[in-house]
Amino acid sequence: MASGLILGIESSCDETAAAVVRSGGEVLSNVVASQIATHALYGGVVPELASREHLTNIVPVVRTAMAEAGVSLAEIDAVAVTEGPGLAGALLVGITYAKSLAFGLGKPLIAVNHLEGHIHAVLMEAVHADPSTAALRASGRDDKILALVVSGGHTHLYLAEERDGVWRYRNVGRTIDDAAGEAYDKSAKLLGLGYPGGPLMDFLAGHGDPNAVEFKLGGIKTKPHREGTARGGEFDFSFSGIKTAVLRYVEVHSMRERAEARHASLMQIEGDKREAALALCDTETLNLIASFQKAVVSYLVKQTMRAAEEFGAGSIVVSGGVAANRGLRERMTAEAAVRGLRVAFPSLALATDNAAMIAAAAWPKFVTGEFASDELNAMPQLRLG
Repeated sequence: MASGLILGIESSCDETAAAVVRSGGEVLSNVVASQIATHALYGGVVPELASREHLTNIVPVVRTAMAEAGVSLAEIDAVAVTEGPGLAGALLVGITYAKSLAFGLGKPLIAVNHLEGHIHAVLMEAVHADPSTAALRASGRDDKILALVVSGGHTHLYLAEERDGVWRYRNVGRTIDDAAGEAYDKSAKLLGLGYPGGPLMDFLAGHGDPNAVEFKLGGIKTKPHREGTARGGEFDFSFSGIKTAVLRYVEVHSMRERAEARHASLMQIEGDKREAALALCDTETLNLIASFQKAVVSYLVKQTMRAAEEFGAGSIVVSGGVAANRGLRERMTAEAAVRGLRVAFPSLALATDNAAMIAAAAWPKFVTGEFASDELNAMPQLRLG
């Protein structure tokens, strides 16, 4: 008899993760080996180094996840793994290990889309708190859920619907260039805050004037027949412009030397760098960061609310690494309340890449028997919906 235990494995980018989740809702363990220290030296993720780190970490991470869950491999009902999108080499490490493990155990293998995993990070916690998922449904409205997946690699809007245990997704908006998290990290790099800079930018934004610098986002020219989107891309995003605007501001206001000095100082600090970064930032820099955050958050909220209204969604799910952003959480929650919409975010531990979300997304597939074949391979450009 199935115990409902699924071992999830995630290795799409720079975190090696494994988790054991029961019936898609109860997290028994969730172990993540971060590579931030490795990639920080290069100002971003180096694909080859990421693959090597995954090779080193995959076995001990899985062993730790099993030990923390207090279960044996024989008790696992299935092995779930991220098949894409992500870095090809990184994905292959997780997939190869998962395929070998599933074969050796004689257990089903389940392939999961990384983006679907982020959505289920929120759904999992909502279902565990309330099995009827009422926390995500607004009475009197359709049961459609609008999901904003926003991270360093993705900024997408999906309509998500569950019918007879099967989740279906329709992509109604996507970034046409940089992702929101990428804009955060690259702007942080310009200001000498290091990698990853998104969390530091969010912290520092609370100490500046958000109205000091005017940034404009949007103005995307829509196309009448853009495949996979709604209304020719009306709900798409573009963040390359604000990244360029930050660069120009830094150059015009002669901020480069200050940024380089700041970076040199922060590189000498291990652990939490927030207070050190605050002390190293002058008022002009703090105002620039606060204005940047206001513009990006306003843009994300505006597009999401417009899409929710257009498609009659009663609930909004915000997931991905940027879902941990304080400014986004506050603004999205406030705007949703005004419109009578329910909004849900993942806990901070499940906002960034993790394997619990992969195991959770695999549960409906396990129930319906949607298993992967022996031919499963990495799909770096995999789409959802």
